[in-house]
Amino acid sequence: MPPKLLTGNAAAAWGARLAAVDYVPAFPITPQTEIIEILGAWLDSGEMPGRMVTLESEHSMITAAGAAAATGVRVFSATSSQGLLYAMEMLYTVAGWRAPFVLVNVSRGLSAPITLEADHNDVLAARDSGFLQLHCADCQEVLDSVLLAYRLAEDPLIRLPVLVNLDGFYLSFTREPVSLPEAEAVRGFLPPFDPRDIRFAANAPASQAVAVLGGGPYSYFRYEAHLAALNGVAVYERVAAEFNTLFGRQRDAVECYKTIDAEIVFYMIGSFSTKAREAVDRLRDAGQKVGLVRPRLLRPFPAGHVLTAVAGKQGIIVIDQNLSIGLGGILYTELLASLYDKPGAPPVVTSFIGGLGGRDISPQEFYHMLTITRQAIASGSVPPPRLLYTAGELREIRKLQAIAQVEREETAPGQGPIRDSNTAQETPRE
Repeated sequence: MPPKLLTGNAAAAWGARLAAVDYVPAFPITPQTEIIEILGAWLDSGEMPGRMVTLESEHSMITAAGAAAATGVRVFSATSSQGLLYAMEMLYTVAGWRAPFVLVNVSRGLSAPITLEADHNDVLAARDSGFLQLHCADCQEVLDSVLLAYRLAEDPLIRLPVLVNLDGFYLSFTREPVSLPEAEAVRGFLPPFDPRDIRFAANAPASQAVAVLGGGPYSYFRYEAHLAALNGVAVYERVAAEFNTLFGRQRDAVECYKTIDAEIVFYMIGSFSTKAREAVDRLRDAGQKVGLVRPRLLRPFPAGHVLTAVAGKQGIIVIDQNLSIGLGGILYTELLASLYDKPGAPPVVTSFIGGLGGRDISPQEFYHMLTITRQAIASGSVPPPRLLYTAGELREIRKLQAIAQVEREETAPGQGPIRDSNTAQETPRE
C-alpha cells in the first residue's frame, strides 16, 4: 500500500484503529480534537468496531479508561495540555491499578500565559505518574509508537499505561507520508488482548483496586510498579526488534544520528529534533563533527542506552523544550544525574531552553549553541543554562511593555507610582 498523507492526529487515530481498540473514552481539547473526530466518524460509520463515550472531563475520561482496561478491554484515549493536568489525579490512580492502555498526548504549552502551540511541560509533568512515555519526531513514528505502546502496556512484565507524545501543530496538523501496515500484519504483531492476561501470578502480585493501606503495603505496591516500569527497557528492545522485522522500521529506545565519530552531540526530544538533524547535516558539510542523540523512550529512562550514545564525546548540548520553574531544563538535570559518578572524564554538558510555546529554533541558534559549547570545552568553564531568545524578540517585548505602561498610566491616573518589575524602578504618574 503506498504511503498516505496524514496529519499526526490522523496517524494516532490510525494507530488506534489498527490496534483494534474496543473502547475510546474521550473529551475534546485543542490541538487533540481531530483524533477523536476521526475515530468518532469511523465508529459511527461502522468502519471500525468499538464504542466511544464522551465524558464530562478529562478526569472522568481517564477514570473510565482505567476501569475498562482493568477488565481486559483494549482502551485508547487522547488529551493535551490543560486536559492532561486536569486528569493528573487519575493518571496516578490508574497506574496504581496497573491498568494497561494507551493515552496519546498532543503537547501544548501550559497556562498562564496561554498558548496553543507546543512545548513539553505538560507531558513532563506526568513523568512520575507511572505511565511509560514514548516521544515522537514525525507522523510515521506516531502511528508506529501507538502500536509499540500497546505491546508495552499489555506485556505481563509491565502492565502499566503508556503515554505516546506528539507535538501540537508541528505534528498534530502537519501532513506527512505515512505507511499504513496491513491489518493482518498488525494482528501478527499485536494480537487481541486476552482478558485472562489481566490476572497476575501469585508470585507477582499487583494492585488492581483502590484500598486504604498503611505505609508498608503502600511502599510494596508502589515499588512493584517501579520495578515493572524498569522492565520496560528490555521489553521495548524486544518488541522494537520484532516491529523492525515485520515492518522494516527501526525504533530504538534512543535514536543516534551521525554520532559514531561525533565530538559533540545535540540531545533533545520531540519534533524539533528534526531541526537538529538538519543542523547536524549542515554542520557536517562545514566540517564539524556533530551528531544527535534523541531519547524515544523517556520512561523508563533508558540510562544505559543514553550513556552508550554519549560515551567518549567531548560535549553534549541539551535543548529542553520545557522549563521546570526554579530549576531549569528537565532533560538537562536527568542527563546530569545519569552521568554522575561514572568512570572516566565526563563530557562538558551545556543547557539551553528553547522552543517554549512553539517558538522556533533557527539554524543560526544551533550554530550558536555549538560555538558556546566549543568555548566551554576549551576553557573548562561551563556557562549557566540560558534561554534561546534573540535581541529582536526582546526589543518587541520591551515595546509591548512600554505600550502597556502608557495605557496603565492613562487609565488609572492619580493612583501613585507603579513599580516596574522589569526595571525595579518607580515610575511616577503625571
